[in-house]
Amino acid sequence: MSPSSIHHFPNPLPVSEIAPCSWLSQAEPGDVFEYYRGFLGVDLTPFGNPMSFKPRAELARTSARAYDLAERGFVHLVQRRVGPDTFAYLAIAHPRTDRTPVPFETLMSEEVA
Repeated sequence: MSPSSIHHFPNPLPVSEIAPCSWLSQAEPGDVFEYYRGFLGVDLTPFGNPMSFKPRAELARTSARAYDLAERGFVHLVQRRVGPDTFAYLAIAHPRTDRTPVPFETLMSEEVA
């Protein structure tokens, strides 16, 4: 996967639960979306990256949505080390049998696909 094929935001990444779903509703199989950069397991705690409650809560929702999309078979989740204690958290669009785009509403729901 080349860096040019990754859809990412300038650092620091704005986190939003909607962003991965918006991307995935238009993504082709194999497209890559960087939804966070840091040390997610630590940054979700008060001991991690300094951020206020609101951005930390949004990061928790975003990571939970990414996990939900992976559990429902829409994406593969991977991490890439980019430095000491810093990782790029990536969602890779999973191939689908039909080539029709996935409706945004389906992605934001928590029902099994």
